[in-house]
Amino acid sequence: MAHGFVTSEGRAIAARVERFIRETIVPFERDPRWGMHGPSLDMVEEMRALARDAGVMTPHVPGGREHLSHRDTALVLRAAGLSPLGPVGVNVAAPDEGNMFLLGKVASAAQQTHFLAPLLQGRTRSAFLMTEPSEDNGAGSDPSMLMTTAELDGDHWVINGRKCFSTGLQGASVGIVMAKTGEGATMFLVDLPHPAIQIERVPQTIDSSMPGGHPTSRIVNLRVPTSAVLGEVGAGFRYAQVRLSPARLTHCMRWLGACTRAQEIASEYAVRRRAFGRLLIDHEGVGFMLADNRILLKQCELMIDWCADVLDSGASGTSESSMTKVSVSEALFRIADQCVQVMGGQGVTRDTIVEQVFREVRAFRIYDGPTEVHKWSLAKRIKRETLDRIE
Repeated sequence: MAHGFVTSEGRAIAARVERFIRETIVPFERDPRWGMHGPSLDMVEEMRALARDAGVMTPHVPGGREHLSHRDTALVLRAAGLSPLGPVGVNVAAPDEGNMFLLGKVASAAQQTHFLAPLLQGRTRSAFLMTEPSEDNGAGSDPSMLMTTAELDGDHWVINGRKCFSTGLQGASVGIVMAKTGEGATMFLVDLPHPAIQIERVPQTIDSSMPGGHPTSRIVNLRVPTSAVLGEVGAGFRYAQVRLSPARLTHCMRWLGACTRAQEIASEYAVRRRAFGRLLIDHEGVGFMLADNRILLKQCELMIDWCADVLDSGASGTSESSMTKVSVSEALFRIADQCVQVMGGQGVTRDTIVEQVFREVRAFRIYDGPTEVHKWSLAKRIKRETLDRIE
């Protein structure tokens, strides 16, 4: 896996993906099958059939083999993100992209054949069940508060608990369930749907790009064989870190693509719309917002590439991905907000995807760790390093 630079293969794949998104996926943005809980199953299948025909299905894992480097992946996922439907259409969306990465690193050969291969082909979707309801005082940003339990019963594990914000759970075929065992947190692979995992509700949320919504579920006496353990018993938190650092970064990549598109739409509006005797962009209040956005977009790109280089070097990138997630999510929210502002009343309608990008990026400041949690973690590291230096 090359690192430190973008390869010709990465550039070529990204170019094909961008062309596919702009020409084939963007027209789906007005499809009535795209609802509050994401595009419908038949819409997803239709988009993915077109992606297969175009040779851009799961493009960051060409040929279903080794992942591209993180630097190359950054180019590809930014291209996919040019439409909120793009990541779903070409199979690089959360949580599937992160789950595929984790399974590729940790799952056994048999588990990869059964669970990973269909995900790579874009024929199934997955869900990651870790977060738990606040009313149960369960795990959220602090995974050590995990309440879901798994108890060994002969050659099976019995899992009980509740989960929430399990993105894509409704309609998923693959579930990764985090539960507390005597040895520590453990991940289990489960075929979905399963009668022991009961969806209680699918809340209405601010975002609407991900199929299956973000359901709350109850797990009642879920029995899985010992072969369902992902990796080692008690290693769940360690595997979560394997998944989370790259997943934080790929979120940044996709939403950088979305905000790039929002900037394009707002810029086109500003050079066509006239007010007070001149084009909007010629008013400093508007032109400066677009200029500010361009600067922020470049800063986000550089931050992502820096973190990608760290991950490509083989480092865990925990602090670097936290810094990148904070910086990029906050900057992208400002970019999306200013695009709405430039477009005025048009910006708050659903006539373009700018309004949706604004909503989705607002959610991005929370999922995969709120800004404040990442800053708190970084502050603890600063304290530790500073005390080590001065003592």
